[in-house]
Amino acid sequence: MKRTTLTKLITLSLITATTLQATNGDNLIGIGAKARGMGGTGIAVSHGAESGLFNPALITSIEGTEVSFGGTLFAPSISSELNGAPGAPVPPQGTYDSDATLNMIPEVSIATKINDNWYIGVGMWGTAGMGVDFSKANFAPLTQGQFGNFNMVTNLQLLQFGVPIAYKTGGLSVAVTPIMQYGNLDINYRMPTPTGEIANVGTGLAQDFGFGFNAGIAYDFSQDGVKGLTIGATYKSAIEMEYDGQLTTATAPFRLSLPAGDVLEQPEEYGVGIAYEMGEHTFAFDYKKINWSSAKGYGDFGWEDSDVYAFGYQYEQNDWAVRVGYNYADSAVVEVRDTRLNFFNLMGFPATAETHYTVGGSFTVSSAFSVDLAYVYQPTSTKTFSTEGLGLPFSSLTNEHSENSIAFQLNYTF
Repeated sequence: MKRTTLTKLITLSLITATTLQATNGDNLIGIGAKARGMGGTGIAVSHGAESGLFNPALITSIEGTEVSFGGTLFAPSISSELNGAPGAPVPPQGTYDSDATLNMIPEVSIATKINDNWYIGVGMWGTAGMGVDFSKANFAPLTQGQFGNFNMVTNLQLLQFGVPIAYKTGGLSVAVTPIMQYGNLDINYRMPTPTGEIANVGTGLAQDFGFGFNAGIAYDFSQDGVKGLTIGATYKSAIEMEYDGQLTTATAPFRLSLPAGDVLEQPEEYGVGIAYEMGEHTFAFDYKKINWSSAKGYGDFGWEDSDVYAFGYQYEQNDWAVRVGYNYADSAVVEVRDTRLNFFNLMGFPATAETHYTVGGSFTVSSAFSVDLAYVYQPTSTKTFSTEGLGLPFSSLTNEHSENSIAFQLNYTF
């Protein structure tokens, strides 16, 4: 294999490093166990303090002070296979599974009622985070010993800190949550040098802070004679993050021009929702639009906007509740004519999940303490994109991606 071809292959394998483990693109389908148990719905149905990031207008449902903390345990399964071109000088690479099979995403939410009109809260929410671990992958035809997927070991984490402030009058609630986002990205891999030695490559941990806001509105029609009906709307601003040297270093051998450089901007999104409560039964539906195509970084790599549809149902008794849900989102990663982007996206950003099934429940231990659980299942998504024309001995790339996750929440009210 020529050295230029090997360099391209190394870089393409590198992109696996920045895979985010989430659901709708690289966003969680919901914040908190209640929302995730109901398919990610939360624009019109309140989840107490947990609503501070989702739709902050809905923290007006609390009667005193609520403290909620917990997290989501992800068990992802990601594998990739490079399909050999006819007559290729390199034997098939085979399928490699990432060893990064567990990931913990934390959440803490606090909200309090100041008076009949004003509510305030504070929270820290993990919104995305994962990496891959191919340190044990072995591909002997390229070199002696371990070298499959170039022994990529990477990690990306995103945390948001916010202070929801809500105002309520009659059935109308409006709110805003100023956001400070922290992110870090670390990419490390091994590659051969012109002298035949194996060099460790990495620019070290890149970190950044970004700022944005979430805004929400909700209206409860109960006082207008339609008891149990609520509608809501949300807007989330884009948040710009810059990871020095990460994307430009990874894409240099592709000769790709990145207008945004090392910027990877979390996209803006907006949504509407409706919820109806009828005795013990609650039904909820959300629609969201996530503007990946106009987000710096994601747009450079051909990501498309996603339409997200979420359905949720809850049955509640005095001291317990059960929830089920369904979430569907268009894949942000699609096959494009530029096969460099196909390879880059599918190997490194396989955000191809579309369908999620959820189930959850709550148990009230006492008048002040309760526990929430949720389970989310994403069936295997299999995509094959063309990689022809890259000067590589592979005609296409096949990626398989599935998820199982458990969210848990402990709530204390006073």
